[in-house]
Amino acid sequence: MKDDILYHFALGTSTHDFPALFGDVKFVCVGGSASRMKAFITYIAEELGLGSVGADYPNICAGTDRYAMYKVGPVLSVSHGMGIPSIAIMLHELIKLLYHSKCSNVTIIRIGTSGGIGLEPGSVVITSQSVDATFKPQFEQVILGKTVIRSTNLDDQLAKELMQCSKEIHQFNTVIGNTMCTLDFYEGQARLDGAICLYTEEEKMQYLKAAYDAGVRNIEMESSVFAAICNLSGVRAAVVCVTLLNRLEGDQISSSHDVLVEYQQRPLKLVGHFIKKCLGKV
Repeated sequence: MKDDILYHFALGTSTHDFPALFGDVKFVCVGGSASRMKAFITYIAEELGLGSVGADYPNICAGTDRYAMYKVGPVLSVSHGMGIPSIAIMLHELIKLLYHSKCSNVTIIRIGTSGGIGLEPGSVVITSQSVDATFKPQFEQVILGKTVIRSTNLDDQLAKELMQCSKEIHQFNTVIGNTMCTLDFYEGQARLDGAICLYTEEEKMQYLKAAYDAGVRNIEMESSVFAAICNLSGVRAAVVCVTLLNRLEGDQISSSHDVLVEYQQRPLKLVGHFIKKCLGKV
């Protein structure tokens, strides 16, 4: 391929010098919203002593409104939108970006929010493996009309390293557990408050308790394809999500704005400490 156009990033190998722009990247953090990922790059820049207070970081993908990308030193921060299709598209182009940039020994971490199962709101879950809505550790996709099943295991050693970092900062409850990845926020996650709900509260509770018994500690909508693509690409990867509520106690996120903002800082703090430790800056 003479010219590779990463359409959804508005980047291309004939228009951008990938090794010069991204060749020093060692850590990639991805998350749903553009604002959260800009907040992360601002936070990590200050933590690493690479940026001045109040400094602004330009969006490298300013030529498109699909995703946002920010960089400081060896850290790349990229938004992925919501759900499996959105993060899958981003990951294909991210992996190609790292390849064209001749990057090596890269760690990719998804940071985000989730619904907890049997955990106090604000707890952080480091994913051991992503499971589907039937609690199987697999990602299923139809390719060329045929069903393809891929593994969703994540790097055990990386999960342990992140857990150790949580113990070191000692600011919030953190657990390692399975993460259930669904195709939907409402029915797919057994909520009763969607526009359509054809099951009872008793059936909902039976399902969520079965999930808990299967080792599931939180629910989100991206981890399965994230794990599958990173596995196939040979990239060390992890998922670190804060829980905004305990789904065994309700469906709606009712905490105050200030509380939710503080919760969402927790994965940033944990991953930030991990990056600092890896770079010998702790």
